Amino acid sequence: MKRMLFSAVLFSGYCFSQEADSLRLDQTGKKDSVGISNNNISTKDIDDVVITGTLKPVSRSESPVAVEIYNQKFFRKNPTPSIFEAIAMVNGIKPQLNCSVCNTGDIHINGLEGPYTMILIDGMPIVSSLSTVYGLSGIPNSLVDRIEVVKGPASSIYGSEAMGGVINIITKNALTAPKLSVDVMTTTWSENNVDLSTKFNFGKNVASLLSLNYFNYNQRTDQNKDNFTDAALQNRISVFNKWNFQRKENRLAGFALRYLYEDRFGGEMQWNKSYRGSSEVYGESIYTNRAEAFGVYQWPLNENVITQFSYNFHDQNSFYGTSPYTATQKVAFAQTYWDKKLGNHDLMLGITFKRTFYDDNTPGTLSGDGLTNEPMKSPILGVFIQDQWKINKKNTLLLGYRLDYDKIHHDIHSPRFAWKFSPNPFHTLRFNFGTGFRVVNLFTEDHAALTGSREVVIKSELKPERSANGNLNYIWKIPVSDQLINLDASLFYTYFSNKIVGDFDTDPQKIIYDNLQGYGISQGASLNVDYTFNFPLSINLGVTYLDVYQKFDGDKGKVQQLHAPKWSGTYSLSYKFQNNMTIDFTGQFYGPMRLPVLPNDYRPEYSPWYTLANIQVSKSFRSGLEIYGGIKNLLNFTPKNPLMRPFDPFDKNVDDPVINPYRYTFDTTYGYAPMQGIRGFLGLKYTIK
Repeated sequence: MKRMLFSAVLFSGYCFSQEADSLRLDQTGKKDSVGISNNNISTKDIDDVVITGTLKPVSRSESPVAVEIYNQKFFRKNPTPSIFEAIAMVNGIKPQLNCSVCNTGDIHINGLEGPYTMILIDGMPIVSSLSTVYGLSGIPNSLVDRIEVVKGPASSIYGSEAMGGVINIITKNALTAPKLSVDVMTTTWSENNVDLSTKFNFGKNVASLLSLNYFNYNQRTDQNKDNFTDAALQNRISVFNKWNFQRKENRLAGFALRYLYEDRFGGEMQWNKSYRGSSEVYGESIYTNRAEAFGVYQWPLNENVITQFSYNFHDQNSFYGTSPYTATQKVAFAQTYWDKKLGNHDLMLGITFKRTFYDDNTPGTLSGDGLTNEPMKSPILGVFIQDQWKINKKNTLLLGYRLDYDKIHHDIHSPRFAWKFSPNPFHTLRFNFGTGFRVVNLFTEDHAALTGSREVVIKSELKPERSANGNLNYIWKIPVSDQLINLDASLFYTYFSNKIVGDFDTDPQKIIYDNLQGYGISQGASLNVDYTFNFPLSINLGVTYLDVYQKFDGDKGKVQQLHAPKWSGTYSLSYKFQNNMTIDFTGQFYGPMRLPVLPNDYRPEYSPWYTLANIQVSKSFRSGLEIYGGIKNLLNFTPKNPLMRPFDPFDKNVDDPVINPYRYTFDTTYGYAPMQGIRGFLGLKYTIK
């Protein structure tokens, strides 16, 4: 029976069962969890098969861990050239731009910063550290079959960096992918994106998917008249090749390769490459070279023994004004686990190994005496065990434990508990508790640390960052005539007993690292509502409330987390006409968030309420052709004064008491939303199945 389950779904997107492929999709882009036929609501579950919450294939309704699923159709409502932009459509997830000049950023889950979000590709920890900031924009939407999201720590399964949550990007299966897919899109800002993929069959049991993505934006725009580009220029190419193999008894086998090159620039309008690294004209120029390899193999044994592996290489060559930043990162990962069913228990036992090499030209990789270069070499060995116990039809219990060994921090323990109670198909309650950890690397991509002149000071022995998390999730399917309203509500609470804090303010000549003297809190609630009417209109609404802060010992007050709005949400309305024409109205809204202001800053410390709204009209034809177009940022919202002193980016006149009495310095971190105003887009997609 267990092998039959694994034959239904090849792990992490390598293959899907016929049942999963045949599920009816609603207009929200999510798969129905309760079937509707002959105007009667059926109590038979026909859920997706998910793998991210428990590392094994299980129907979504049976999973004790709350997993959100979004397929490509969901993201097609607002077409974007990369996952980094598209993921903003998911309630509680915010792509954060960390620099108003080069537009690099990371992904926040429930207000927690990017380093706490683990991003997987086909279940592999490909995206981390450097690539979290520089590599996310290079993942094209055309590769994506679906995305699974787990909010809250998952360190007992995935180890370090999974403190805030997991985003698993599952790519298309070469065995079932279309023979040819072409998607071309352009905007009135001259953003041009081309996605091309084709499939090759080598007999009945071997297939290869080759995908090419090219994105080019080379039009300098300065609508706010500060002499800086409103959006970073980009020239990016990504090549992806995935192989899938059909084996005896449907055992797993597959591997994939991806290469990314990107040339990114943001800065003064008159900048060109001859000014790279000079103090004449300010520019931030970033060259990225990245290669990835990952795969899965199920051993030819009677037992279910599976090995996963990945390797990525990332080379960064950058200049921020006159400050060079060069870095190399190599991450190797391997994991083998044994899955066994004993009665009502699904047992899993695994061993993992991860090795990270990192080197850069900043003080973050200098030796203790500050005289020699000392690259970081961080091997982590881990073992984990998990038991998913189906007590009865209504109750499922999951217990997990992970032990990691780091050469500096030694033993790191991560327990996990999950319980699901479902009295009937219309009500499901899930409670999850777990601990998270992150082994911190002493390097930073903060502009303040890129001068090379700062001394790194470690005030005390640095301990792993630790957190404890509780999450209560309730799903209610409400019958309305022959339709369903789906309510998905969550309460979450995370307590940080330790965080590594980098102090750049006490002494401008130093970076002072220390453990958090106090504690950190991330708490809040979220609600998603999905409803498809009995006429072709569907609505998806989401809202999230956040309270994210740190409390320091001896300080009566609390410090709110930067870029973590108290209120945020998403909305999507779709109407499909009988002639296969669809109108999609989508967007996100954000409440006030605390921003990094300077002393005596004239700019407000909190951002205003704002929304980024989009509309699209698409028309599909039986031939496989689809034409789409629309408007992004309908209300033309952009932040005010995202740059401090853009007329003096090298701080040459910062000490002039007449023109600069408050000693303001050039600063790029204030921006809280894209600077791209209203713009149109037009695209064409053609598919041969």
